[in-house]
Amino acid sequence: MTRNSTLWLSVAAATLLAGAASAQVQEARPMTDLNLRSGPGSNYTIVGVIPSDALVMVEGCVDAAKWCRVNHEGTSGWAAGDYLAMSVENTAVPMASGDPRVTYESVTYEEDRDGGSVLAGGAAGAASGAAIAGPAGALIGGVLGMAGGDALDPPDTTTVTYVQQNPVEPVWLEGEVVTGAAIPETVVLTPIPESTYAYSYVNGVPVIVDPNQRQIVQIVR
Repeated sequence: MTRNSTLWLSVAAATLLAGAASAQVQEARPMTDLNLRSGPGSNYTIVGVIPSDALVMVEGCVDAAKWCRVNHEGTSGWAAGDYLAMSVENTAVPMASGDPRVTYESVTYEEDRDGGSVLAGGAAGAASGAAIAGPAGALIGGVLGMAGGDALDPPDTTTVTYVQQNPVEPVWLEGEVVTGAAIPETVVLTPIPESTYAYSYVNGVPVIVDPNQRQIVQIVR
């Protein structure tokens, strides 16, 4: 259940949020390596990566905990609540699950219009024409590994280098980029020469994809 207190946050006054919410900070862990972004959305720049074994302090969440402001080792940013879990009765429960046992401060994000934190071309937040059972271009979670099919060898250095050196037109999808997430059928995947993998540039990062399952197997950072 979301607490009733509401805090106003701006990029220019982020320290005010940390001070006001310090008494209500919650602990959480990511369910997979998770991007730390400059704002509450996949169209904001990545300011860091939270390892899957890390502990973060949750300062507050917006939009039914779809995005939460967290502090990881002194760096504050926003992480996707679908992949950020609290321990409830020894069970990892995602912040955005709607479980009434998950509590957090409700915050409202007010962007500093001169902050320049939105990725160029990504303000729309979704790929044109992409749609999966709801929001256009939604990534679906299969966070903890590949679903079905034969396991593939991990991408080698040559594959990763090719993806880095041959950027393609980026696509913008609703939802966070995590290993195991599925790319919508409407997104064109680019083959990698002499490789079983394909790739795309999604929400500001290159991703290597199993073209049969259309699942992300590696995020190239």
